[in-house]
Amino acid sequence: MPDMEILTQMIKETARVQLQEEYGKAFVTLHEPQAPDSSATIRNLPSDTLVIKVDAFRSPDDIFNGSNGECKRADYVIISLEKKCILYIEIKRTKDNWEQIVKQLIGAECFVKYCQEIGKSFWKENSFLDGYEHRFISIGHTSIAKKKTRITKNSPIHDSPDKAMKVDWPHHLQFNQLAGL
Repeated sequence: MPDMEILTQMIKETARVQLQEEYGKAFVTLHEPQAPDSSATIRNLPSDTLVIKVDAFRSPDDIFNGSNGECKRADYVIISLEKKCILYIEIKRTKDNWEQIVKQLIGAECFVKYCQEIGKSFWKENSFLDGYEHRFISIGHTSIAKKKTRITKNSPIHDSPDKAMKVDWPHHLQFNQLAGL
């Protein structure tokens, strides 16, 4: 069974963000859950993209102490089978402590690993979500009047939370740019 089919069966519709279309191209507008006036739009998404609101996943603080940030998670995960890429995205209205953002990105990665194990165990798909590129992005200053998009932290490849791409004043975000493709 294809990964996207498993994910759409696994993830409730209320935890998914619907793609929109403009000029025949898919895009999504991501909102910061705690600040409705804070948003970022990502354009030119592959048609098979699934966007998950990771914050819809209840915090595990009933089990974990949270002393090392293990209860944190980033706002969104964007998965594309076509591009074999998973984007972990944290949105900030202004800016936040970098250590906290890294912990949130790690939490979202743990969420995806949990989903991966669920797919492998309950859907009996041993290669579920294997072989994907992982990209970590922090998007800040989303409620401030749009200036020119600025990538303030861009390592050669942002494939771990501590090397996340940092984008400020998002104006024209493209999927391939964020995915490093």
